[in-house]
Amino acid sequence: MLNTLKLGLVLGAALIAVPFTASAQQAPAAYNQCKACHVVGKNGVGPNLAGVVGRKAGTVEGFKYSDAMKAAPAWDEAQLAKYLADPKGTIPGNKMVFAGLKKPDDVAAVIAYLKTLK
Repeated sequence: MLNTLKLGLVLGAALIAVPFTASAQQAPAAYNQCKACHVVGKNGVGPNLAGVVGRKAGTVEGFKYSDAMKAAPAWDEAQLAKYLADPKGTIPGNKMVFAGLKKPDDVAAVIAYLKTLK
């Protein structure tokens, strides 16, 4: 019985990991639109995005944020999805000039990728 339970947990974890892995593998192509301003591991024109998922918006050390971004909520997946699709509409007054990702699959792929950045 215990071995069956362990096997079920392992298989369940594998099934959950499959979509995340597939999205993360797609993300670098979708993320190409972000790379002009966001350098992983350091601030560039935009802030460093390592660890962004779950972090309070407007808090990366050494980056000068707009007041709108400083007042924004934490970056959970739902907030990131809205913001990546429509940055100016989601947080009016932020400094990001990018109009947003138009394809929901690209938004999901970028979020999956961002979740891998620590």
